[in-house]
Amino acid sequence: MLKPDENPPVIWPEEKSICDFAGLWWVAHTKSRNEKALAHDLIRKDISYFLPMNWKVQRRMGRKTRSLLPLFSGYLFFCGDENQRVEVLRTNRVANLIEVKDQQKLLEDLLQVEQAFRAGATLVPHRYIKAGQRCQVTTGPLADLQGIVVRTKTDTRLVLQINMLGQAASVEIDTDVIEIIDN
Repeated sequence: MLKPDENPPVIWPEEKSICDFAGLWWVAHTKSRNEKALAHDLIRKDISYFLPMNWKVQRRMGRKTRSLLPLFSGYLFFCGDENQRVEVLRTNRVANLIEVKDQQKLLEDLLQVEQAFRAGATLVPHRYIKAGQRCQVTTGPLADLQGIVVRTKTDTRLVLQINMLGQAASVEIDTDVIEIIDN
């Protein structure tokens, strides 16, 4: 387990937004538990990536441990040219590269996750929902985020979907700040 300061950044280069990355987007389906190691390799190769992560707290034998885990287990998103794609494959940490057919749609999905991270929202993995009520946040730091609203026993959550992966993450949301989107 890595110490907190040994974890890679969520976005590389850190000072940029993912909308500023140049090249084509690719999805690296990593070998088991290789997401952060691949991120470190990409930093050394100066390849732009997005690896959303969240803290997980566990209690074992009376001890509390915190681990930073990928939000979308087994996946890392990177942006680059053909030479950089080959460099990613050479790391020997990738099981499969997924070609992104709809670059704009993936970027739109990822930008919503990036906005939630930059707003300091706590994202947690969530099961992917194929059907449901689409809503948009109207005010606050999460304004303009769009997703599907779900209710749990304790809260209301906005599910942000990465359609290409069939995965999603959710953030707690107040129902007073959302409106239904007519699609």
